[in-house]
Amino acid sequence: MHSGRFNVKTSKHPLSWEQAVRWLITHPEASKRELAHHCYFDGTAVEAAKRFAASLEWEAVRRILPSPPGKALDLGAGRGISSFALAQDGFQVVAIEPDPSALVGAGAIGEIVVETGAPISIVSTFAEEVPFPDETFDVVHCRQALHHADDLEKMCAEAIRVLRKGGLFIATREHVLTRESDIDAFLASHPLHLLYGGENAFTLERYSQALAKYTTTLEILGPTSSPINLFPSSLEEERHRLALIADVLPEEITDFVFKVRDHFDSTPGRLYTFLAVK
Repeated sequence: MHSGRFNVKTSKHPLSWEQAVRWLITHPEASKRELAHHCYFDGTAVEAAKRFAASLEWEAVRRILPSPPGKALDLGAGRGISSFALAQDGFQVVAIEPDPSALVGAGAIGEIVVETGAPISIVSTFAEEVPFPDETFDVVHCRQALHHADDLEKMCAEAIRVLRKGGLFIATREHVLTRESDIDAFLASHPLHLLYGGENAFTLERYSQALAKYTTTLEILGPTSSPINLFPSSLEEERHRLALIADVLPEEITDFVFKVRDHFDSTPGRLYTFLAVK
């Protein structure tokens, strides 16, 4: 999710990534603590990982993953919630996470491994330099990691390089911009960016080009196309937000409305998921 490069304070950004997360967890405002909960930052790493593995988001991801399970690489693994979920579903997992933090990094993944015995190996490096041979993994997974890349094209190239032919690359909940010039508006709206300075976003075209160059098929799920991008809300809850169509029109029509809305949505930082096959 985030790299070790964000765990260093600067004059412009007073907190490290770990400190920014602790600020969110312990904030007196209930809304801030609720955000920490939705982001799986609160509680122990094991508690957060088990809660994520039982979530609507992961249920939707599970339906996409190949069967039978094989070897999975979790790029930008953060505190290991996705690594644990993959392991719970039968994958042999390698988690790449350069941040040693016991709260938001490799230290937390280590805690999960010790307490649960999950088959997760931890490698401390950046996602732009994956230390494995070509075609090593059946699945390469990223959760909110691509938009933190120093070099998006190189990160995508490395991810696909180590994926076997026919294997699945899945990048979930990535921040998308309509125009490059929208980046300032997105960063200003992010609750933690001004504290630690590590957020980013790319245009849909930039993500697509970086992935399509190395893959045979590419599917893009928009903000309301899947529970992956909506969690912690659900598609049903989202339908009820659209008062004009809630409980009136059939599901097929509301799905069409969502697709149209996704097409015209220009909110800076909205979430997309990318599915690519090598």
